[in-house]
Amino acid sequence: MLSIRRRLATLAHLIKPLALAFVGVAILALGLGYILAELYQTLKLPNIFYYLTLQFIPQFWRGALFLAAGVGTLTAGIWTLSDKVVIPIVGQSQTEEVLLDYRRTDRAPRLAVLSGGPGMLVLASLGRNVEAMTCITPVQDPVEYYYRASSMFQFEKVVFVVPTPQPIQVTFVLDNGERVRPSDRITHNEQYADRSVVDVQLDSLNGDVLHVTRQTVDAITSADAIILGPGSLFESIIPNLLIPEVRQALANSRAKKIYICSIMTEPGLTSGFTVGDHVRQIVRYGGFAPDYVLVNAQRVDAEVQRIYAAAHQMPVYLAPEEYEETIVQGNDRGAGSDVVVEGAVVVETDLATAVVQMTASLEDPGKSRTVRVLRHDPDKVSAAIQALLRRGR
Repeated sequence: MLSIRRRLATLAHLIKPLALAFVGVAILALGLGYILAELYQTLKLPNIFYYLTLQFIPQFWRGALFLAAGVGTLTAGIWTLSDKVVIPIVGQSQTEEVLLDYRRTDRAPRLAVLSGGPGMLVLASLGRNVEAMTCITPVQDPVEYYYRASSMFQFEKVVFVVPTPQPIQVTFVLDNGERVRPSDRITHNEQYADRSVVDVQLDSLNGDVLHVTRQTVDAITSADAIILGPGSLFESIIPNLLIPEVRQALANSRAKKIYICSIMTEPGLTSGFTVGDHVRQIVRYGGFAPDYVLVNAQRVDAEVQRIYAAAHQMPVYLAPEEYEETIVQGNDRGAGSDVVVEGAVVVETDLATAVVQMTASLEDPGKSRTVRVLRHDPDKVSAAIQALLRRGR
C-alpha cells in the first residue's frame, strides 16, 4: 500500500487538471448517453446494437457493468500516468509544468559474469550494488579454485557456478598449425611469443555430449547485464561461448552485454591483436556483438611499456581504421563520443592502475627487482560498468 501511495504521489501536481478532465469526461458521457437514448428510441438500428448495448441484461446490471468497465479503464490510465514525473516550472504558475517520462528501477540489477579467477576478483566489489552476481567459471577450471579464492574476501551476493557438470578439455590451434592447451602455459614460453590462436575447440573427457548446468542458464536468462571479462580472451571467455546451450541462452538474452577488453596482448594467444580483433572473436564464437566494449584509455609510460615489450606484450589499442561510426552521447561530465567497432559501442575510459610486483631483472634473470605493471582497477571497472548500466542503448 505504501508503494502504491508513493507512486501515485508523483501525480500530486496534476490533481486539479485531472479532476477537471474527469468532470469534463463525465459531462461528455452524460450528453452522449442522452443522444444515444434518443437515437435508440426514434431510429431503427441494426440488431448488432441490441448486443452492443447489452439489452439482454437487466438495466441495473447493465449500468453496473459499464460503471465497472469505466472505473477499470480510468484506474489503468491513472496508473500508467503515474509512471511520469510532473515538475512545476519554478517561478511560473502552477498550471505550467514539465512532464518527464521515466522508467523505475526499484531493484538492483542482476549480473552474470563470464571470466577467469583474477577477473572475477576484480568485479567482486560490484556485489555491493547488485541484487545478485553469478560468476560462471571457465569450462576447464575446477570451481573449488574460485571458492578458495573467494574465501579470502568478503564477497556480497556473489556465487560461483560451473558451466558443465562434466570435465571439458580446451584445445587451441595456433597460426602455425600447432595444437596446445591452457595447461601448457604458452604465454610464458618464448617459443610461442609471436604466435596467436586461430581456432578453439572443446572436447569432453568422457566423450559425452556437452550438457550445461541449470544454474548457468538461469543466471544468463535472468540477468540484466552479462559481463565478459576482464580476463584472458581465449582461456577465460571464449571456451564457455563454445557450449551450445550457453551460446543459445546468450543469443536469447535481452540483457546488456559488456565486454571488458584486455589491457595488454597475450604472447602465444593474442599477439598483434587490436580491440577490433578481440571483438571479432566474440562475434565468431559467441554469435553476438557486445553492446559495449570497455577499453583502457590510460597512457602507458615508457618504462612500463618497455617491461611489457620484453615479455612480448603490447597495449591493446583501438585502430582508427576499425571505426564504423561515431556516436555522440552525453554523460555526467558533459558531451562525449564513442565509436562503433564490429557493431559494438567502444567506450574508452581509465580502467587500470599501476601496481608494484617482483619480477626477474631484464639484464640479469638471476636477480629480481620491483617493477610497475598495469592491472584492471576494481573501483574504476566497477564505476565504468555501473555507468553503462545507467546508460540507454
